[in-house]
Amino acid sequence: MANDTIMRGLAGMALCAALPGAVLAQKKQDKPNVLIIYTDDMGVGDVSFLNSGWVKTPNIDKLAQQGLVIDQYYSAAPVSSASRVGLTTGQFPLQWGINTFLNDRRMNRAVEQFDYLDASAPTMAKAFRTNGYATGHFGKWHMGGGRDVNDAPQIPIYGFDEYKSTWESPDPDPKITSGNWIWRNEDEIKRWNRTEYFVDLTLDFLKRHKGEPCFVNLWPDDMHDPWVYGPEVQDKNGTFSTQPNFVKVLAEYDKQIGRLMDGLRELGLEDNTIVIFTSDNGPAPSFKQIRTNMLRGTKNSLYEGGIRMPFIIRWPDKIKAGQVNDRSIVTALDLFPSLCRMTGTELPVGYKPSGEDMSKALTGKEQVRRKDMMWDFGRNDVFARPGNGNHSPHLAIRRGDWKLLMNSDGSRVELYNLANDINETNNVASQHEKLVGDLKAELLKWWDTRKVRKD
Repeated sequence: MANDTIMRGLAGMALCAALPGAVLAQKKQDKPNVLIIYTDDMGVGDVSFLNSGWVKTPNIDKLAQQGLVIDQYYSAAPVSSASRVGLTTGQFPLQWGINTFLNDRRMNRAVEQFDYLDASAPTMAKAFRTNGYATGHFGKWHMGGGRDVNDAPQIPIYGFDEYKSTWESPDPDPKITSGNWIWRNEDEIKRWNRTEYFVDLTLDFLKRHKGEPCFVNLWPDDMHDPWVYGPEVQDKNGTFSTQPNFVKVLAEYDKQIGRLMDGLRELGLEDNTIVIFTSDNGPAPSFKQIRTNMLRGTKNSLYEGGIRMPFIIRWPDKIKAGQVNDRSIVTALDLFPSLCRMTGTELPVGYKPSGEDMSKALTGKEQVRRKDMMWDFGRNDVFARPGNGNHSPHLAIRRGDWKLLMNSDGSRVELYNLANDINETNNVASQHEKLVGDLKAELLKWWDTRKVRKD
């Protein structure tokens, strides 16, 4: 998305009105809170500050207007579990043997991945806790547990003081997990009230820990289907993945993001809280690519629509409002070292991030990244992969404006200049033999470092 397009969208929004009533007084806290809103399966076309107006997200738009938008932001993977591992550890999911969504034991073995994230992995929560932060996780986990995986490490082992999570976790919240599936009609908290529930838990945690710094994951399972917007459709299975249902669920999701921000303001926490809003991976279904702003690719694809995500960072104490950075290239792998720098948190001893410290870019300055970005998805025929031209090779690397995709056996080599061809339609590999050779060599060297199951 071009800078001027985003700026026109931001300029057209009304400024957020001050919340009526007295704002709770708070002694200034030295260390900022960190709140990561990790939306599930949201494409760049799902938010109206980026799209052409087919859906409206006024509260998310306000968040963008009050903070900084990074136009070239990438997830660590085009699918849930691997993406979450990358964000959590700041290291390539390939290093931890997680390459798609965690499933049952049989399927995990078939796709050559482990059953859960190794408990010894470095995590942001562990690092922040050593810096005096209270840590909470509310929402989807999907880094181990669920289905027949009953030996996954518990969430506190990864550094969290408190948590509530969904079915795809080692200890699901019974209020939202009455059966062995994503949701049930019998759940105490209904499918259409889940994001509200997770927002309530987040605000309650921040209120109880007011005066001490907090690191919080708010990881809703919206906008992942099934889209069930109310009791009138909970038995109409044929509507669960339709566009009308999606629009209504998105409207409720946007409303809850607004309520979250109102809650921060009421608590007196809005100025010194770093709020990050993004998504784990691209959308599915894409409604003929409208949910990707017509970028090629969807969830489960390494084309742009599968890995290029909306990204907002808001921190009124340090970040000037209304900015768009369309030059710096940032990945989820950068957030661990960057947020540590921004909060004065030391990195773990011996830690080697796959990303890099992009804190300058995240606070409104232009910054050129030094490291290549690389991805792996779909290494064998067991993986679910999209059709309609969105099925990509299983490896990808981006260096500057260049992006190369290929299979590890050397087939399907594709090279695109994203500055000129954001939709990845013109494969120019044959015109740049040396560059292709360099990128292939780097990508295959990285591929050889993957952690592999032995059983």
